[in-house]
Amino acid sequence: MEGRWVLHFDMDAFFASVEQLTRPTLRGRPVLVGGLGGRGVVAGASYESRVFGAKSAMPMHQARRMVGPAAVVLPPRGVVYGVASGKVLDTVRAMVPILEQLSFDEAFGEPTELVGADAADVHRFCEELRARVRAETGLVASVGAGSGKQLAKIASGLAKPDGIRVVRRDEERVLLAGLPVRRLWGIGPVAEERLHRLGIDTVGALAALSASEVADVLGGTVGPALHLLARGVDDRPVAERLGAKQISAESTFAVDLNTLAQLREATGPIGEHAHERLVRDGRGARTVTVKLKKSDMSTLTRSATLPYATADSATLIGTARRLLLDPVEIGPVRLLGVGFSGLSDVLQESLFPDLDQTLEASDSHLAGPVAVAPEESVTAWRIGDDVTHSTYGHGWVQGAGHGVMTVRFETRATGPGQAHTLPHGSPDVTRANPVDSLDWPEYVASMVQSD
Repeated sequence: MEGRWVLHFDMDAFFASVEQLTRPTLRGRPVLVGGLGGRGVVAGASYESRVFGAKSAMPMHQARRMVGPAAVVLPPRGVVYGVASGKVLDTVRAMVPILEQLSFDEAFGEPTELVGADAADVHRFCEELRARVRAETGLVASVGAGSGKQLAKIASGLAKPDGIRVVRRDEERVLLAGLPVRRLWGIGPVAEERLHRLGIDTVGALAALSASEVADVLGGTVGPALHLLARGVDDRPVAERLGAKQISAESTFAVDLNTLAQLREATGPIGEHAHERLVRDGRGARTVTVKLKKSDMSTLTRSATLPYATADSATLIGTARRLLLDPVEIGPVRLLGVGFSGLSDVLQESLFPDLDQTLEASDSHLAGPVAVAPEESVTAWRIGDDVTHSTYGHGWVQGAGHGVMTVRFETRATGPGQAHTLPHGSPDVTRANPVDSLDWPEYVASMVQSD
């Protein structure tokens, strides 16, 4: 469409920002969200953490070392991010009815009222959009605008943090030309390396090639599409996205695994990778599947269906580990996959996942209910758990050990709260729904009714 404007709406440091929103004591502090174990990965880092070099997808131990003792490390709360994302996107849809949601924290939109508008009008529209989101949710977004999805996404990256970048028609080519070729949508590490070997390091250099040269380097199917993007030609429509039916990750091992202990260890990083994608997708999963490819290339799969949909990594990965088969019995394993299905929007996770001991499991050898023992003993409280106290209200566990726990009692609406040290088994403290930390009862009720 001539004169179209595509917007890319991207929440700033979303996971960490939601933690700082719902736990006001953390505002201004370096927050890391992700796996807490030895193989944990950073799912989100606040801007206070990023100044030290910490970033998403980095090993958590490396990020903690960079930030130092000031780092606040919290497990992900997918259910909270899902509700926060819903409220943010509902607010955006009030101005931009059709959104192509990419993840919890980003989406494309193409407002019809901006067709033919000048850059100043687009900037004013983006300012109003950001202001509404800030007023309705307390969260900050950056917005990029351009003639297509490619330029809009690049622009929102340039706008971060907490900004707006509108790419005018007369500056598109210059902006694209100077970018590293990897910034182009669809250029992965393999294509990047191939282009670098030919001395093509920038988007401008790729755009300067002929169509036949690009096809020779990147293939006759992908090459022409990437060549158009490099030249600023991007007419892909903005459309509502259908959610994936399954999210999975797998790995082929350089050396076959021969013990159950090796399989269990490998399940951690593979499951974390699948879980990170699940969290980004904004949903929870009810069914966990493991795939085992043996050295003879035959494949075994086992699945377990939980009594609830959840985005809790410990529950999902723990379930995957309980489904593993011993290589001593089935033979060496060359590939392991972990998949999550039965995907749905999640409002409430199991409050006592350690008590959900009976799963419906099936594989090529097995059908019917299977009783599974806890993978390991479960500590009553962990850092980041949401609790409620009969007197102090909603809070979260800041620390636990030696028979006591420190709980900070606060929510989004309270401002920084008081901390209290309580006996580990205090009868006044019970587990709480993490969503309550958002303190949006009317919005949450409307989501339940719409379901």
